[in-house]
Amino acid sequence: MHLLIIAPEQIPVPPILGGSVEICIHSIARELAKMHQVTVISRQHPRYSRISRQGRLTIIRVPTGSSRTYLKEVLKATKGKTFDWIQVDNRPQYAAVIKRHFRKTPVSLFLHSLTFVRPPYASIRRCSKHLNKVDWIVANSSSLEQELISQYPKQRNKVHKIYLGTDVARFRPKSEKARRRLRRKYRVSGNGFQILYVGRLIQRKGIPHLIRAVHQARKSIPGMKLLIAGGEQGKGFKAKLKRMANKLGVPTKFLGNIPYRKIHEVYGLANCLVCPSQKHEAFGLVNVEAMASGLPVIASNIGGMKEVIQHEHNGVLIKDFRDPRAFAHSIVAVAERKEWAEGIAKQARSDVIKQFSWQATAQSLADFYRLKLEANHEKDVKETVSS
Repeated sequence: MHLLIIAPEQIPVPPILGGSVEICIHSIARELAKMHQVTVISRQHPRYSRISRQGRLTIIRVPTGSSRTYLKEVLKATKGKTFDWIQVDNRPQYAAVIKRHFRKTPVSLFLHSLTFVRPPYASIRRCSKHLNKVDWIVANSSSLEQELISQYPKQRNKVHKIYLGTDVARFRPKSEKARRRLRRKYRVSGNGFQILYVGRLIQRKGIPHLIRAVHQARKSIPGMKLLIAGGEQGKGFKAKLKRMANKLGVPTKFLGNIPYRKIHEVYGLANCLVCPSQKHEAFGLVNVEAMASGLPVIASNIGGMKEVIQHEHNGVLIKDFRDPRAFAHSIVAVAERKEWAEGIAKQARSDVIKQFSWQATAQSLADFYRLKLEANHEKDVKETVSS
């Protein structure tokens, strides 16, 4: 197959710093290119050439600005070209326009979250028109699939679930020697139990809850510390978090926005990852990265995260995730019950290798697209014979 993947307009592929959608696109495209010809269209960036090729993967980068400008450039880059399948990531409007220009080519919308299918980014009425035009919708978890169907019941028969993954070779447990080296590099003290948060510094991610939880946990384990890796989107929130940590006496190191090419190192700094999200998460990519890296993971029992984490089997799920004390209780348990925590972490990596690798994601996606193409071909043959 020759597959075309159209990325959103905001971040280049591969991303310079971070961007979960672009990370997914690049990782999946590289795996797909081992089996098929793949073209990715992304926004341009000064660090990258306009066109880059690696084996059967071609990335074309076009000018951007407004959504309209970007879409115009995408159409210009694809004019006169043919593809077996077109995948548009996270932009229903783009998918609808692309389908209008490629009427005979199957077009799927790969959704990574609910952000662009509901207010304030899109009205339900307008988005319904866009979704009506695409052939298939790929959701990255059952939770996202059900939320989408609940909002758009007419799309029920179009939605297909395919889990995301991670690079299990890059995200892997570190030796004690490697952990010591990384802690020196990032100037992280080797003493005390280190809790890690990875993600954007925004309210919905629950970082204030985590600071309060560590404050509670330090009553049992005084040497406990907090590491926060991620960049802030709105000015002032990071300063607010720093003030809260200082007020509560929680030793906190802000590592900043770590480039994705180095993010695997950050997991080697900690003893445990906590993901305290307060609102729906479609999948939770950082949890899978941490699990592959051999860290015990504590996460809110919300959205697609509970499809990856099985409570007290390969991680810990917090049912009462709005209560910092619930997180504190599990953090202390992971810190004190070392053998139990190590067993959970070992099981987590094993589960990720089996089910949540990029290879598995790409294979599932390719199988799905091939199956639908074959079904379309059989349908065309029958219609030709009957006519």
